[in-house]
Amino acid sequence: MEATDIIKKVRKIEIKTRKLTNQVFAGEYHSAFKGKGMVFSEVREYQYGDDVRDIDWHITARFNKPYVKVYEEEREITTLLAIDVSPSGNFGTNKQFKRELITEVAAVLSFSAIQNNDKVGVIFFSDTIEKFIPPKKGKKHILRIIRELLDYKPTGKGTNITNALKFITDTIKKRSIVFMLSDFMDFNDFEKAVKIVNNKHDFVALKINDKREEKLPNIGLVQFYDPELDKLVWVDTSLKEVRQHYEDFFVQQEKRVTNVFSRSKIDWTKLYTGEDYVVPLMNLFKKRSKMLSR
Repeated sequence: MEATDIIKKVRKIEIKTRKLTNQVFAGEYHSAFKGKGMVFSEVREYQYGDDVRDIDWHITARFNKPYVKVYEEEREITTLLAIDVSPSGNFGTNKQFKRELITEVAAVLSFSAIQNNDKVGVIFFSDTIEKFIPPKKGKKHILRIIRELLDYKPTGKGTNITNALKFITDTIKKRSIVFMLSDFMDFNDFEKAVKIVNNKHDFVALKINDKREEKLPNIGLVQFYDPELDKLVWVDTSLKEVRQHYEDFFVQQEKRVTNVFSRSKIDWTKLYTGEDYVVPLMNLFKKRSKMLSR
């Protein structure tokens, strides 16, 4: 991709996702991903309805009238995006590729984070750790992340979730919010790694899907390219048993992954290419806000 094309795409994504952040996501993001606690901010005169436990007795005694301590949320949070850049992201049959959807959602999360004065870091992974961008604040940093996502060419051919999660556990020492954006097309067992990273951090999974992956259409003899195996295969889609086998395999894989999420007690949602991602993300944020307010 030419540099001018990248700049145009970055700008287009920035305009769309910042608008969404400002109008829709920022408040919900703040509620769903709170800071470490409450820190002292100032004192002010007691007002009717204030909690008597917040009275500052030293200041009250000095001025001979009641004063209360005012606290504010400590917002110093690190948001880490673990982004699957394996070749399967170059698949999409509904308006966009999975990788394009990942880029947009990553931009929304990043702009929401910096609007809350949080740091944002990124890990690109495939079956290896491709790139690590340490957490920083600021718009320029976010635009760099978007630019890298648009133009990054992975060296790996497959997907290794365990490897990515182990890198996060070993590298990120401070408790962080970790969003993993992936189609989770990893046929190895990564449940233990999910539980370990979720115990240390606040782990959220965003599963990226394309509707055409769920069922094989009846279109006769077709040549498919598997980007992760890097080979062409012929498939006779007119055969009912072939289509059924494909569908069964997909259902089993989806069930295996979602069971991992459920048993690990992590927050997650599914996002589809070419479909609105605002509603499922907002539902996820609202669900978290309700849980945190209990």
